[in-house]
Amino acid sequence: MATIYYDKTEKGREEISSRKYQLPSKLRPLLVMIDGKHGSEELLKRLAALGLNQENLNELLRLEFIAPVAVPSQAAATEAHKDHLSATPQSVTVAKTAPIELTDDKPSTPAEKIATIRQFFTETIKGNLGLRGFTLQLKVERADTLEDFISLSEDYVEALYKAKGQQIARNLEARLKELIENAR
Repeated sequence: MATIYYDKTEKGREEISSRKYQLPSKLRPLLVMIDGKHGSEELLKRLAALGLNQENLNELLRLEFIAPVAVPSQAAATEAHKDHLSATPQSVTVAKTAPIELTDDKPSTPAEKIATIRQFFTETIKGNLGLRGFTLQLKVERADTLEDFISLSEDYVEALYKAKGQQIARNLEARLKELIENAR
């Protein structure tokens, strides 16, 4: 069976953030894990313990929460593979925080600042915790205010410390504190 890469549609992203379409709770973990970077076979292997299979993936496709995407380039596939290998703390930290850089054009509205913090949590949880961060990712999706994210930060740092060690946890904690301070 050929591996197909799927990504969330706009409807899928809307469901993750607002639960507008009331996707069955059994399919939600699969929708959360779909990111366009991992093939269907890899996703199904990861989620087999939850009792999910190809039929569940087909259901998300039929309901238009996901859509097939072009196969990632060899460079992207190699980079995704490297993310799963153990790497030096510096390379993991740089790779996971690079998309969220502070620049002169900082988010100006409170909503943009919250969105930046949500993006930081989402990218670093997926990149550093993987499936182990699933429960934490669900909490991030439900968080709406700066206070919600501040209350999540302790669990976040603890999970990073357990999964990646002290140096990565400290680096990402410092980056998170910086984002929170800029949001105040």
